[in-house]
Amino acid sequence: MEGGGIHQNLLEHEAESLLFLKNKIWNETKKLWVVACPAILIPFSTFGIHVISQAFIGHFSSMQLAAYALVFSVIFRVVLGFQFGMVNGVGTLCGQAFGAKQYHKLGLYLQQSWIIVLVATTLLILLFIFAALILKVLGQDHRIADVEGDFALWFIAISFLYAVLYSCNSFLQSQSKNFILSFYSVLSLLAHVFFSWLLSVKLGFGVTGVMVSTVLAYVIPNVGQIVYITCGGCRETWKGFTALAFVDIGRTIRLSVSSGVMICLEFCYNTLLIILAGNMGNSEVTIDALSICINISGWALMVAFGFMAAASVRVSNELGRRDVKAVKFSILMAVGTSFSIGLVLFVCFLVFRENTAYAFTNSEEVAGVVARLSPLLAFTLLLNSVQPVFSGVANGTGLQGIVSYVNLASYYLIGLPLGVILGYVFKLQVEGVWVGMIMGTAVQTGILVRMTCITDWDNRNGSPHFSAKRNFVTVKGRNF
Repeated sequence: MEGGGIHQNLLEHEAESLLFLKNKIWNETKKLWVVACPAILIPFSTFGIHVISQAFIGHFSSMQLAAYALVFSVIFRVVLGFQFGMVNGVGTLCGQAFGAKQYHKLGLYLQQSWIIVLVATTLLILLFIFAALILKVLGQDHRIADVEGDFALWFIAISFLYAVLYSCNSFLQSQSKNFILSFYSVLSLLAHVFFSWLLSVKLGFGVTGVMVSTVLAYVIPNVGQIVYITCGGCRETWKGFTALAFVDIGRTIRLSVSSGVMICLEFCYNTLLIILAGNMGNSEVTIDALSICINISGWALMVAFGFMAAASVRVSNELGRRDVKAVKFSILMAVGTSFSIGLVLFVCFLVFRENTAYAFTNSEEVAGVVARLSPLLAFTLLLNSVQPVFSGVANGTGLQGIVSYVNLASYYLIGLPLGVILGYVFKLQVEGVWVGMIMGTAVQTGILVRMTCITDWDNRNGSPHFSAKRNFVTVKGRNF
């Protein structure tokens, strides 16, 4: 009887443990998706605006499609990566301050973000002004580069709108103000579809109509979110404009710049694939096909970026609360969920291959190249479902500076040289370049996984934590 009672107690204990684990997984899943849903929807919509623009333009002219792909995938991607990274750096501070209930600091961080990112964007507009010259120097087709120079001027306005929008998104996201973010994301995307059709097809303005619609699509969420923030939607965290935003802004600049470099190196890495492809034979078809693949990859990457943001917010919030166990569990859940989605996409793009290409082009030749590149696209989707999440963990702990060096070494000392050797020396063309760059991403992912695993989260003196007085992260004696 005594043995049976012990056995019964063990069964009850196992059942209670299983129920506790199920509840823990469910609760963490809800917390992740609360952040991830709008974090996926927002970049999915903003990136989707450009995909829609490219789809409309691609049905007007193959030359204009290649030119738009160049300015978006090469010049704008550099600016976008730096902006996105800088805002993520400030988002780290917002998330930790919110977790530590230092609500008044969030409004200061938002204003600092506006100042920093707008100044950086002003410096970067020279890339758009000299876009055609830059691409010619990089060896691109001169006919495509000349057309691309006209598109580049439109992206100056878009870049400034992005700078403000990303800052607002990060500020609201750290507080889980999800409805307002999702509402304006969907509204801007739907508005873009309507105005692109109205201006370019119905009224006959062609490509100009598409670009006007693109600019309007970013005006809508900017106006809506700024009105929401400044007119009572964030009473605890927004106390109005103040000169205090300039106090101690140097530390925020350092964190923002290191984060901007980290993400920009990542964004530029894929850009190099387009640049190298443009120097190969039949550049127009190759660029069209690659731009379609990168657009598909970019859209899928938005899902991973959603979990990157979720991991960053969850980790920074729990560090603010000093809950180390919750930090570890959040990382595990974010990685597992994102990888599962990536695995589904991996299978889908191996099966469907070129069918998706016809949404962007009428050319059978371009669709055939897309089909040839689909296996590489599928592997890229799988790898990219994991890597950004670990970058999000680094964002949440303020380790952007270290990750910048990891990215630099993995991408530009391993991936890019290997891609050039395979593509040009071994004559594997675009496939060789892409395989080399996938290897660089794999190395970077492995290092980030290793960094996360060896972090001494349980040691209070060695674990990352947020100090309400000092407002930075300390890891193993180092300040960030």
